Amino acid sequence: MKKAISVLSGGLDCTVATSVYAKDYEIHAITFNYGQKAFKRELEAAKEICEKMNWTHEVVNLEWLSKISNSSLNTSEEIPEVSLEDLDDLNKSSESANSVWVPARNMVFTSIAVSYAESIGADMIIVGWDAEEAATFPDNSKEFLEAFNILIDVGSPEKIKIEAPAIDLNKEEIVRLGLEVGAPMELSYSCYKGTEKQCGVCESCMRRKRAFEKLNIKDLSDYEA
Repeated sequence: MKKAISVLSGGLDCTVATSVYAKDYEIHAITFNYGQKAFKRELEAAKEICEKMNWTHEVVNLEWLSKISNSSLNTSEEIPEVSLEDLDDLNKSSESANSVWVPARNMVFTSIAVSYAESIGADMIIVGWDAEEAATFPDNSKEFLEAFNILIDVGSPEKIKIEAPAIDLNKEEIVRLGLEVGAPMELSYSCYKGTEKQCGVCESCMRRKRAFEKLNIKDLSDYEA
């Protein structure tokens, strides 16, 4: 069977994206520790997902990234809380995105994923980048995906391609896709804060909650609010 590297944080988007290819690829998932507040819970979620789906799993330690970061994800800065109205206000959502931005995070993660792909002979890297987050996170955009694939084509001797099946989707469409492919969404963890139950009020939680509510589908994961 062909091999694929999954950049798996344990979140909703990457869980669904990886599940799209689960039947046709031997999945090797990697989870990054970059000093984020949510690492413990993200790791628990990623492990549970991999155990259920029979994917291999490895942690890559990048604590140095927290030392150069001003992000509220991996510093003492408070993570913003948002309202439903804020999600569609580009100025408000941009403020939240700026607060949680980690320097060149997806560039670093994806480059390391290419190394893993070359080392095990994988021809695919799976990421959870999506259209809804691309509005405020340029490293989730289709342009970023296309540019990185050109970089790999130029810089790697192997035939490796990044696949992002949610690249044109919003959260609601991602949840619908997750249902179609049997993704273990109930095991995924999306919260920025790292609380035992998802906080329910950070931007990531709010976007997730709204998607399930719009589809009138119960999110089986737990929230504090």
